[in-house]
Amino acid sequence: MALPHTPLFIGGQYKSAHNDETFEVRNPYSGKVVGTASAASNEDCKAAVDAAANAFKTWEKTSIEYRRDILLKAAELVATEKYKSKIIAAQGDETAAVPYWSLFNWYTTPNVLKTLAGSIHQLRGEVIPSGLVPGAELVARRRALGVIFSIAPWNAAFGLSVRAIAAPILCGNTVVLKCSEYSPKSQALAVELFQDAGVPEGVINFIATTREDAPATTAQIIAHPAVRKVTFTGSDRVGKLIAIEAAKHLKPCVLELGCKTPIVILDDANLELAAKAVAWGAMAHSGQICMSTERIIVQSGIADSLISAVYDLVKPLRAGDPVTDPNVQLAALFNEATAENVINLVREAQEEGAELMLGDLTRKGTVVQPHLLKGVKPGMRLWDTESFGPVSFFSVVDSVDEAIDQANDTEYSLSAALWTSDVHNGQKIASQINAGYVNINGSTIHSDPGSGMLGLGGSSGYGRFDIDEFTAKRVLVVHPMEPRKYPLFE
Repeated sequence: MALPHTPLFIGGQYKSAHNDETFEVRNPYSGKVVGTASAASNEDCKAAVDAAANAFKTWEKTSIEYRRDILLKAAELVATEKYKSKIIAAQGDETAAVPYWSLFNWYTTPNVLKTLAGSIHQLRGEVIPSGLVPGAELVARRRALGVIFSIAPWNAAFGLSVRAIAAPILCGNTVVLKCSEYSPKSQALAVELFQDAGVPEGVINFIATTREDAPATTAQIIAHPAVRKVTFTGSDRVGKLIAIEAAKHLKPCVLELGCKTPIVILDDANLELAAKAVAWGAMAHSGQICMSTERIIVQSGIADSLISAVYDLVKPLRAGDPVTDPNVQLAALFNEATAENVINLVREAQEEGAELMLGDLTRKGTVVQPHLLKGVKPGMRLWDTESFGPVSFFSVVDSVDEAIDQANDTEYSLSAALWTSDVHNGQKIASQINAGYVNINGSTIHSDPGSGMLGLGGSSGYGRFDIDEFTAKRVLVVHPMEPRKYPLFE
């Protein structure tokens, strides 16, 4: 039986690479080849941007309502059993995702598309009286930027690819989507969805590259004169490299990067619900989520009970292969280097005085079991560095001010959570946490479709996947039809 192959998609056509080069895609748990993908050459990358630039000439002129209806059609299609089964199968094969995580990717997507489609009123213009010329008006219109180069990751392959496409095209832009080399089939499904919904040729283009070629091809695409903005979701290390490359050409970026996400549990929190939120946030998808709970900051009055409750929830969880073992709830990590790094972070923390409460400091290939710690201190690498694995630690504090200080003791700023029974006071406390998104009485893993997500800078990046980022306000000055005085000629 032939393995599935993921081709390029350029100018409305599925294509092999210009030089017919391909690469293998392997399941991170088994190491087995589960598919192949075309590896875009320099010629293919140029062709993808050129196709997007050509399509922009007509796509930008389509009505807002027409583009909205395509998103609504995509929302209708993705909710079908056809896409559900495809997404679960592809992400399971390529990223070893357990079914609940693929289902989460699937069932949240229709609402994301509907919410975005419902925001088209933000694309309408405004008329402002001139403050300089009596009787003149400023007519401000939101216009598309042009070609958007979007780079989406493997860890929520389908959902984040849809997000990388949806807001730009709703605003009238065209897109070149570059997938991760780990998940081309999963991400190509997002392109297929929009094609099924009726997107014209060239509006969305899809490329894959080998890991070795990625830096060069990414730089080439960013440098193309037609590319007006770059979006990237992934690690802060790669995000910084992309920002540097974009800066060479003064091109703006939307960067959603990592986080060392804190959750603050106050003494008056609902213990049972808070413990479940902590355990879910820390262990879902084996911690391979940019909003995963890595720092559990708990007030001393509830600390012993909270720690015990989280421990009891996490201890039975097992990582492995959900295909052969139905008791597995956690995925393998996406490669062995990451798994080794996770173990090293925990080992270093233990050697520096942290207490290992749960975990065996071993890995089996890409499989790392859950690890919980106490006594991790600022300055330890585990305190400062995103692990991107099933690892979290408890830090006990006495006061609310101390909890806020610890939550803010990081270079990351993407998300956080706070648990308290006093929601009114909780809003005051949450506003002091330096995160673009603070979930009160919920998990750190939460991204409401109306928010667009936002890092406040640092290693979490900046910008939102929303209408403001993918349009430019263009102003027309409409002068009154009456004589004007020009000093040079008076």
